[in-house]
Amino acid sequence: MKRICFLFNHDQTHQLAHSLPIALALAARGEHRITLAYARPAIRAEIERQADPALLARMELVHLTLKRSGSQALAGLLERLVPATKLLIYRDNLEFFRSFDAVVVAEKTSLLLKTRYGLNDVKLIHTRHGAGDRAIGFNPESAGFDLVLVSGPKIRDRLIADAGLAPNQIALVGYPKFDLCAGNSFVDTFPAPERPTVIYNPHPSPKLSSWFKHGAAVLEAFRNQDRYNLIFAPHVMLFARQWVVTVDPPSLARVTPPGPEYAQQPRIHIDTGSARSSDMSYTNRADIYLGDVSSQVYEFLRAPRPCLFLNSHRVDWRGDANYLHWQAGPVLESADGLLDQIDAAVANHSDYAGTQQALIDATFSLSDRPSAERAADAITAFLEGAPRG
Repeated sequence: MKRICFLFNHDQTHQLAHSLPIALALAARGEHRITLAYARPAIRAEIERQADPALLARMELVHLTLKRSGSQALAGLLERLVPATKLLIYRDNLEFFRSFDAVVVAEKTSLLLKTRYGLNDVKLIHTRHGAGDRAIGFNPESAGFDLVLVSGPKIRDRLIADAGLAPNQIALVGYPKFDLCAGNSFVDTFPAPERPTVIYNPHPSPKLSSWFKHGAAVLEAFRNQDRYNLIFAPHVMLFARQWVVTVDPPSLARVTPPGPEYAQQPRIHIDTGSARSSDMSYTNRADIYLGDVSSQVYEFLRAPRPCLFLNSHRVDWRGDANYLHWQAGPVLESADGLLDQIDAAVANHSDYAGTQQALIDATFSLSDRPSAERAADAITAFLEGAPRG
């Protein structure tokens, strides 16, 4: 029996659904000791909201805190700009992490356990979060994990080509988030819910996002009109702090939430960071997707529908693997005439339907067997030393 920790060390809840289903699948088998470690009470609340209580009772839940002298003060000083608490959690809980055979994570800061703190006997297993195309998902850091669970051949092939992973470091398992969230939906209060609903889902990175240049114009286009309902559900990190700081690409920008004049519009629903922003409630409910580089477009395209993309930075995107998803619909240089552009995208969706299906087939390797079960199989085989590749 192996000791396996599923680590949820993030400010927000958006990464949870990429690994929690796997923990639940392993707990149901009873073959290993499963621990869920979380850094914030909001994460525990979301675990309890989404998990089967009977399965949750089979696992240990541990709240990780800052323990070393000075950590709280340092985190308080830096937290407004960077996720200092998340980084210090590793340093302050090394003995806890050392007690496991494997730590399963959805993000890459956990590599500090090996690269900085030398916990080389603990296997790090990466579930990734999302199935998008951005370069950061395929950088050389990915090769630092002992095992990477991927959703489809697109991800596998690019990790090998771009990040230098060996085939035996990768397991093709599908998309466990679908097991947990595919049935979620948003119960709206739109005055005319039968009208087509657009989701606007901008990314937080100032050098990639459409929000900083075109966001206000997008919201204004939906004000005082009766053609569409709008769900404004950006990436949960866009408004998490007063300043957005991203490492890849390096960028810094002050961010201001939308004004009350938009929230007062009955045909506009604004959610700047609740759990529904990332549990597929909105992508399942919407009829049309408007965005830029967020991987949520692939969750939306699980059922192919019209998409539009805002190229706010005038990127030469054709043939660029980082913008592969922009093949799924029209790419706009501005928000001018946006509602007419949406009308056209709906009318011409058949032009993109084949491409959308091909993108989904490459992104998600799905089967009759739940993805979380396949991921549990892969983790068990890896830890028991079964040959791979």
